[in-house]
Amino acid sequence: MPNLPPVVIMGVTGSGKTTVGRLLAQRLWVPYAEADDFHPPANVAKMSRGMPLDDADRDPWLAAIAGRIAASSADGGVVISCSALKRRYRDRLRAADPRIWFLHLSTDPPVIAERVAGRIGHFMPATLVESQFHALEPLGPDERGLVVDASRTPEQIVATVLEAFPGSGADRPAAPVEGLPGTRGV
Repeated sequence: MPNLPPVVIMGVTGSGKTTVGRLLAQRLWVPYAEADDFHPPANVAKMSRGMPLDDADRDPWLAAIAGRIAASSADGGVVISCSALKRRYRDRLRAADPRIWFLHLSTDPPVIAERVAGRIGHFMPATLVESQFHALEPLGPDERGLVVDASRTPEQIVATVLEAFPGSGADRPAAPVEGLPGTRGV
């Protein structure tokens, strides 16, 4: 199995990072990691109260994600969903593996607000959407990756990524992903 660069699916809350990340990992035959799972309980509690995280809150979270990225070569690569809103956060992740490749799922605030308001059981409230857009720093021209319209279907997004991502093996059949019926052969 080739050792693919780690992929970080980035963007504001509600942009589709988890859905696209799972599908892309399936197509690339690499593990998927959900950045929300790396948050310490204090971060989840803070966001659940409608309070945005500050850089001190993000430190242990980013360190844990960077650790997973650094370990990804043993798995042949990894796809991780992570907001990675600011350049300095992406730089921290990039320090774990300079080959890192970012997929920025981008769309308009009203689309995101509607999606987040319709989510059930997620700790991130719709009241924090505006703060996410305020913090967002788009990918720089020197950052490896791609910006894709998050209002497209997950299947369309993944197809676009597979055309652009180095060494994706887009011609390989999709791996089955537990809990995602009907996603074979995206």
